[in-house]
Amino acid sequence: MTHNQMYVGVMSGTSMDGVDTALVQISDDQVKLIAYGDYPMPDSIKNSLLSVCNNQTTNIQTIGELDHKLGHLFADAVLDLLEQSEYSASQIKAIGCHGQTVFHQPDHAQAFSLQLGDANIIAAKTGIDTVADFRRKDIALGGQGAPLVPAFHQQLFAIQQSTTVVLNIGGIANISVLHPHKPVIGYDTGPGNVLMDAWCHLNRQEPYDRDGRFAQQGEISHELLNQLLENNYFAMPPPKSTGRERFNLDWLQKILINHSLSTEDIQRTLCQYSATSIANEVGQYSFGDTPQLLVCGGGARNPLLMRDIKSLLPNWQVSTTEAKGINGDYMEAMAFAWLAHRNIHKLPSSLPEVTGASRPASLGVYYPKD
Repeated sequence: MTHNQMYVGVMSGTSMDGVDTALVQISDDQVKLIAYGDYPMPDSIKNSLLSVCNNQTTNIQTIGELDHKLGHLFADAVLDLLEQSEYSASQIKAIGCHGQTVFHQPDHAQAFSLQLGDANIIAAKTGIDTVADFRRKDIALGGQGAPLVPAFHQQLFAIQQSTTVVLNIGGIANISVLHPHKPVIGYDTGPGNVLMDAWCHLNRQEPYDRDGRFAQQGEISHELLNQLLENNYFAMPPPKSTGRERFNLDWLQKILINHSLSTEDIQRTLCQYSATSIANEVGQYSFGDTPQLLVCGGGARNPLLMRDIKSLLPNWQVSTTEAKGINGDYMEAMAFAWLAHRNIHKLPSSLPEVTGASRPASLGVYYPKD
């Protein structure tokens, strides 16, 4: 096996709130976080991405230019991390870059998932071999192409006598279920921060609801909550995955036409919506005396959302992954560094029981620096 190789993981998620980078050391599949960074995404790029993702109509020139700009942005994020951590490109085995998802359509006759961020630019600009395009091989094998982190969670967290569920709350929330006597499963539960962020930005001109303060000014509308929970995604069995294509502001506003609520009440209900859709999924996997839920991602920093989840799962031990010594803000960036390591060494990195693919595969495409 390998010894003390250094990798950089790069993640830009559904929330588009910046580029997370993680410098990790991998030795015999033990992963240690050495340094991390959060590189800002310019408003011009974010607004262009949101326009593409929300309207879902664009042109080839716009896609090509975004692909180019994001390639440079991701490369700059890596170079900034190396400068801050005083490591050099020659010390890094490879970069694992997720790219920015602009469309995800796994349940279709023409299934695909599209991430932007030209990996050729990343490799050339950083001088580091790069692995990208992690999702499409799994889709080609009949899978969802998501989520990809459960295999990494299985690596990080030892199986206990009771269920452990790792919950990542980004724009979309996803879970990895580590059961003592069953194969690992994982899937997207539904909205995480995506609707709360969109409603906050629309009404407060702020990118997200810091500490849940906006939502705390309102009351839950159970009528609206129940209507939101009627989305047919929740009735679909796993494996399944979703994104802005289903949970977006346009969809929400069509529902709100039939409700007379304050903006604060809507925000509060959206917080409860995320918590309820998460808890409905997590709760069914309770096993053993002390089932635990480990939360990571941006949503773990929202105290109101965390309180809602805890109240809905009274028999679970709910904490952030920091309780296990893992920085939850950079969990996904670490995962893509690990996925790059698996690709470089031609090791399988997918779990067919998670994604529904026909067989395991070493995910990602290799882009050499030379």
